Amino acid sequence: MPSVTEPETGLLPVGAAVKPSAAMPPQRTSLAGRYVTLEPLDAGLHAASLYALSHGPGTASLWTYLPEGPFADAGTFHAYVEAKARSADPLFYAIIDNASGHAVGHASFLRMDPKNRVIEVGFILYTPALQRKPGATEAMYLMAAYVFETLGYRRYEWKCNDLNAPSMRAALRFGFTFEGVFRQHMIVKGRNRDTAWFAILDHEWPMRKSAYQAWLSEANFAADGGQRQSLGHLMNLHRLPPNAAATPLRRAGVADRLALEALQARAYQRNAIVTGTVPMPLQWDYAEVFATCEVWLLDGAETLDAALVLSLGRDDLTIETVSVRPALQGTGLGGHLLAFATKRAHALERKTLRLVTNQKMVHNIAWYERQGFVVERLEPISDRTIVHMIKSV
Repeated sequence: MPSVTEPETGLLPVGAAVKPSAAMPPQRTSLAGRYVTLEPLDAGLHAASLYALSHGPGTASLWTYLPEGPFADAGTFHAYVEAKARSADPLFYAIIDNASGHAVGHASFLRMDPKNRVIEVGFILYTPALQRKPGATEAMYLMAAYVFETLGYRRYEWKCNDLNAPSMRAALRFGFTFEGVFRQHMIVKGRNRDTAWFAILDHEWPMRKSAYQAWLSEANFAADGGQRQSLGHLMNLHRLPPNAAATPLRRAGVADRLALEALQARAYQRNAIVTGTVPMPLQWDYAEVFATCEVWLLDGAETLDAALVLSLGRDDLTIETVSVRPALQGTGLGGHLLAFATKRAHALERKTLRLVTNQKMVHNIAWYERQGFVVERLEPISDRTIVHMIKSV
């Protein structure tokens, strides 16, 4: 199939002219890689292998966030695969392990809108035989490359249940940018689903492609199979504004108050949706904040990229807020701010960092734990439960 013309470059402003040509719908074709090959889903070829790998002890969690499954028996599963194989939207592909020749997962393109050149990836089933393997990443690379380079789409979407932390982490790792949460978006298996939205745009693809190719290269893997650089790290290198992680934070003054408040409102939007409460930083008296706290800012090209507010205690340093504008969340700037907070603690001769978050922000709590914080105690207050976390530095 011939390649389409080059996509528009750069993030288009609202109202900008766009090429009128439509994208092409995906075809029932094969997408071949070094580790895996994607081929049109076929019950006769793939159902037996997929059933064996996706059912049995320890596999129920594979189906938690999928709209169907697990299945009572192989026959019922075979009927499920037959139905998916006939579907045109979603259009399903089996993921074949090249070494064994067995189907080890499936994925699909869906919600196809060729006129507006928008398409989504979804219904992703990775069995244990595919999880944490290079082929798992290569499958997503092959699908994205097909979307942008052959079919000519300008927007590639990933959506998942906002409770599905592994899927959200995977979206960021695979180069998608978090865009927000649609509340009460769907009812799945009789339960409400708030949907987190992610996307890659056509002008972003060349840099994402470079990160994928660097990660998948033989040089990135040691003799024991271990990766030398993570895909998330490689993606972040390309997603951050130029030299952002190397740019020093500057101490804010009262003239920065309006810009800081605007950043806080954007950065905490998702927190408000998840918790159903107004985040504490959006209730602050900012005149008092500037009078009693250290406020550190990271400037972007046109607006603030990030902010860190610290308050000094007698024996510790408290992180009052770590704020990153939504377009840069998941790019490593949060870790950059925490590293700066550690340096400030050392400079101020404090051996302990503290912070608080809402108990419902389970993704944030898990992220802080990965940064070395531990839960010290829970504090119920009128409309929320506060989680106190602590780290020795």
